[in-house]
Amino acid sequence: MPSITFHFAQRSVLTLALAGLATCTLLAPVAVLAAAPAQVKTQVPGYYRMAIGDFEVTALYDGYIELDTALLKNATPKEIKALLARSFVNKKSIQTAVNAYLINTGSNLILVDTGSAKCFGPTLGALPANLKAAGYEPSQIDTIVVTHLHPDHACGLLDADGKPAYPNATLRPAQAEADFWLDAAIAAKAPKDAQGFFKMARDSVQPYIDAGKFKPFASGEVLVAGITPVATPGHTPGHTSYQVTSKDQTLMILGDLIHSYATQFPRPGIAIGFDNDSSKAVPMRKKIFDDAVKKQSYVAGAHLPFPGIGQLRSEGASYGWVPVQYAPFGIGR
Repeated sequence: MPSITFHFAQRSVLTLALAGLATCTLLAPVAVLAAAPAQVKTQVPGYYRMAIGDFEVTALYDGYIELDTALLKNATPKEIKALLARSFVNKKSIQTAVNAYLINTGSNLILVDTGSAKCFGPTLGALPANLKAAGYEPSQIDTIVVTHLHPDHACGLLDADGKPAYPNATLRPAQAEADFWLDAAIAAKAPKDAQGFFKMARDSVQPYIDAGKFKPFASGEVLVAGITPVATPGHTPGHTSYQVTSKDQTLMILGDLIHSYATQFPRPGIAIGFDNDSSKAVPMRKKIFDDAVKKQSYVAGAHLPFPGIGQLRSEGASYGWVPVQYAPFGIGR
């Protein structure tokens, strides 16, 4: 009996102690910070890394451009407005990302497109900083390939002083693309509003020419094992996409086969005013999209929402876009 009494006594003391602690806690004044922490108001670095077989692919964000919806062709303004509204875009311009892609094969470090530097204003030119944030230095890149020589893909070839931003890299555009943009006779015949594009293309590549690091590739030429150029003319005469293949995985870097995910996936016949020849660009887009659906390969777009990587599914005459999920490196589908 004494031991039982002792246990009851212990329990009573413990109960009273806990009750007292709860009362003190409720009555104690709550500490209030003098001021809330300042908002950070910056975004995370613009890079996203994923594995394609044994290759490491890093998407690099250069920034964005606001494009007038009037640039979208082959549909009425009402149809364009309705398509954009489905993606909650309810203004006369669309925010269009500018992406580039860095491929580390284990033997080579290849940059596909270079962004726009400062050619198109303050919302662009972030690629060099994002490259460094991703763990690489410009001097480590040995090869640069471009989908085409429009300024939002090629102006980033140069640094702020007009010198090669990638001093150890060889620049390799398609021969057809170089022949078009660097031909003085073609430039002279171009419309006045296109003259600036020719000048920016010439200015961007000239330092590489002067350094002996400008080597256009011919159709069918193998650049680096596992990276195959695929001619996709229409947007520009020498527009080129790049098929990246390692083991059983494939990524097709599309370049400018698509500019507006909200309109050109559901209506692939819609063209954009920047196309040099939309009668070629539209069927080329459908051809490459159909191939991606059939093979279930990844695709990456220079102007798709960052990181611009995903897969396509067929939806009759339309295409469904399935963006890549954020995941630790090497963990995929």
